[in-house]
Amino acid sequence: MSMLTPPGMGGKYRIKGDRYPRMRRSRGRGKVITAYTAAVLAIAVIGWGTLQLIDVFSGGSGGNTAGTASGSRPTHCATTSAARDDRPEKTPGDEKGGAEGKDSTGDKGSKEDKGDKSGGKGSSAAPGKLPEPGSITVNVLNATSRSGLAKDTSEELKKRGFKIGKVGNAPAELDKKVKKAGVLLGAPGGDTAARLKVLGTQLRGAETRYEKRDGEEIDLVIGKGFTKLTKESSANAALHQLTAEEKRKTRSEAPC
Repeated sequence: MSMLTPPGMGGKYRIKGDRYPRMRRSRGRGKVITAYTAAVLAIAVIGWGTLQLIDVFSGGSGGNTAGTASGSRPTHCATTSAARDDRPEKTPGDEKGGAEGKDSTGDKGSKEDKGDKSGGKGSSAAPGKLPEPGSITVNVLNATSRSGLAKDTSEELKKRGFKIGKVGNAPAELDKKVKKAGVLLGAPGGDTAARLKVLGTQLRGAETRYEKRDGEEIDLVIGKGFTKLTKESSANAALHQLTAEEKRKTRSEAPC
């Protein structure tokens, strides 16, 4: 028996050699501690996730919905809403004064509205939508000394979908007096302006004019600078871009 063996101990406790044995903890206890720690972490993560879900489906969703709704509105609507919030509260005296002012100007306002409605008669396109070439009647007039320009140009416009009205020489006030590629003529009004825009995609460098006249027909007066109509593919691309711009303009001016 070694000198290191305590008195009365033997068997498996017998110490051999000249060093004390290393006493180690059971490995099973370490596994239990690791498993316990992992379980606590898992419970904490599940609890945190549950709180996040509750926040999303309760208060968080309402805020996001409101933000989405406000984000889809045009920019000018937000400005208008802010201006409304800044308005002072009305008093009974203000309401009375406003009613009197309304009565005094109501007849005039109604007359103006009637005038607007009568001026918009004959509209062929919805707001923000340009008319189709097939709904536009074009008179092709030649203001140059070159013969056959009006006929050839009208045939090309017809191929591109436009309706053709009169074909011939320009009136005396325009004959040989148009220096640019051409002049687009029509009656004043929003509908005519839209038709002239569509026709303008077919001829670059043309000047747009308005004159007091009746009817929805528009004129293309060919000038000295005219060589040929814009290439059809380029004209279609310009018309597509013009349509997109009109749509954006309509959305920006939409009522709140």
